[in-house]
Order: sequence, then C-alpha cells, then structure tokens
Amino acid sequence: MDKYYYYILSVHIVFMVSWMAGLFYSVRLFIYHTEAKDRPELEKNILQKEYEKIERKLWHIITTPAMVLTVLAGITMLCIRPALLQMPWMHVKLGFVVLLLIYHFICQRIMKQLKLGTCKMSSFKLRLWNEVATILLVAIVFTVILKSAIDWVYGLTGLIIFALVIMMAVKWYKSYRKKHDS
Repeated sequence: MDKYYYYILSVHIVFMVSWMAGLFYSVRLFIYHTEAKDRPELEKNILQKEYEKIERKLWHIITTPAMVLTVLAGITMLCIRPALLQMPWMHVKLGFVVLLLIYHFICQRIMKQLKLGTCKMSSFKLRLWNEVATILLVAIVFTVILKSAIDWVYGLTGLIIFALVIMMAVKWYKSYRKKHDS
C-alpha cells in the first residue's frame, strides 16, 4: 500500500505544477485582455476575441482538469495514509489549499466577466491578484516541507514579508513601465 502512496504523490505533484502554471498564465492573459481595451477598436476586438479563446482553452483543457486531478490525488493520499489528518501541518496545508481553490473559482469568475465585458479590475489590480497564487504556493510548499519543524509565528511573519515584497515589486514595475512606455 505504501508503494502506491508515492505513485499518487508523484501524480499529485505533477498536476499541482500544471494547475499552478495554468493559474499563473490565465491571470497573465487576463492582464493582456484588460490592456487590450486601450487599443484602437479593430485591434481591440481582434485581441480580446483571441484572448477569450486562449483563456477558455487553457482553463478547460489544462487548469481545471489539473486542479481536479491534484485534489483527487490529495484525497487519495489521505485515504492511503489517514494518519496525515492527525498532523497539525496538514490542517494548515489544507487551509491554504482551500484558499487556492477559492482563488481558482474567483479566476474563473474574472474570465467570465472579461468575456462579458463587465470586469472592473484594472491591469494593475490583476497583477496584484496574480501574486496571490504565488503567495499561496510558497505557503503550501513551505508548510509541506518544514512540517512540524516550522515555527508558525516565524513562518507567518515570513509569509507576510514575502507578500509585501511581491506587492512592492508589482508597484515598482508599474511605475517602471509608465516611465519607459512614455
């Protein structure tokens, strides 16, 4: 039975990587889709239709199936090793996974809003939104790797500092682009 656990763990990691790649690229497409609004009408229409097509295919062929397979593999691992549910780090990891699932479905809603032309998020806000997935990924990986060795206060402090650094980098990049695009 233990042998199967490592096969399922491998599947879990492969599809988690695919899921994260899909989330990162999807939100990047949302940014481009939003920025296409500022183009001349003909160019805007062509770009937005193309972004809608790419977003839809990426979402339905890669991102969502990878999310489903990641979750199913995770559940399977917990069924094979139910003692994992007794470990505090697993509860923390599952909390972050729930947040990542919420993030996934909010991204799906943003994609639908972009298609309908009702998305209110600016490209800057979408850039910040894109970093939420990075923060959750870092939190999940550190939780899983460090397990009970993690000092939760230091871990949380480090995560907050990491999030602030990422947000400042996004803000700096916005001002850099403004200066160099002019």
